Amino acid sequence: MQPHHTTEPQGASPELPLISVAALRSDDPAAQQQVADALGQAAQTYGFFRISDHGISRALIEETYHQAARFFTLPEAQKRLYYIGDSTNHRGYVPFSEKGDYADEVNRSYEAFDLGVDLPKDDPDYLAGNRLLGPNVWPILSGFKPVVAQYYHEISTLGRLITSALEMHLGLPKGAMSSQMDKPISQLRLLHYVRKSQRVDHASVNMGAHTDYECLTLLHTRNPGLQVLAQDDSWIDVPVDHNVYVCNIGDMLEAWSNGILKSTPHRVVNSSAERYSMPYFIAANHDALIEPFPQLVSEERPAAYEPFKAGDHLERMLMRDFPYLRAAVAKAKLIGGVEEEIHNPFEHRFNKSTA
Repeated sequence: MQPHHTTEPQGASPELPLISVAALRSDDPAAQQQVADALGQAAQTYGFFRISDHGISRALIEETYHQAARFFTLPEAQKRLYYIGDSTNHRGYVPFSEKGDYADEVNRSYEAFDLGVDLPKDDPDYLAGNRLLGPNVWPILSGFKPVVAQYYHEISTLGRLITSALEMHLGLPKGAMSSQMDKPISQLRLLHYVRKSQRVDHASVNMGAHTDYECLTLLHTRNPGLQVLAQDDSWIDVPVDHNVYVCNIGDMLEAWSNGILKSTPHRVVNSSAERYSMPYFIAANHDALIEPFPQLVSEERPAAYEPFKAGDHLERMLMRDFPYLRAAVAKAKLIGGVEEEIHNPFEHRFNKSTA
């Protein structure tokens, strides 16, 4: 068993703890609890932490990056064959031009390929019109599907491990969260960032400040650029370490934990001409009710969040980020019209954050 640690490699920021999660796979309950508490304490303090000994091979990670790069180097017309706006369940290629409400405030410059749990075409939720569940869109590109599907399987397994550890830290019954993630609306995004000018500062970012909408995010760091908003409203650079994953708390887990764990704003700065990224967003089931667990509510900490369904929150946020989805929903008249501007209540810290 390897003990957890928060020792930083030379030159790395001391702000984000580095924790070995090897003991979470052991049969030692005390060692498991020790790691779970280290993760939970880091999540409470920073909203972010880094994990080592995660169990995903460097070879698979690099091969997944390679497959993503192969796809993004295809001609635009070929990538457009898999345009996300042509799917019925938010899967496929996201071009540079697909910009959300906040895009005018930043030099947003990335393309993406979005995937989720790969369900069969006869899945009842998909057939019923669920916009976040169903089969993936797979490009006709030799080697792409088996590699990316294997990576999705392994990163989702790691996500369940971290989720279970945070259940343990919060003192929740085993499975309190993870049992509501057996058919999740989790997403893997293959991202390709490009800097279109020589400007390198906070006003020229690849992705503006935001919180993540789901429960947790797992991100392998390959290039610099990710910044986290600290409690003093300064921006912290996340160090690059190819052997670790960065993990952060999302909106759903903030509400589930009654604010004990905070969904932390972050952004991606134009620090290099080109970079690739593969965030995996760990979410609950579409119809999971997100509200503070009763074990985390007391007179000293009353329930601070109104109940909402996981799928409703994610769909609403995606409408803000994807014009095609807003247009489709409005056309179908599913919600009686779409607001001119959609706000995320979990991003309230933007009002006082510094540039």
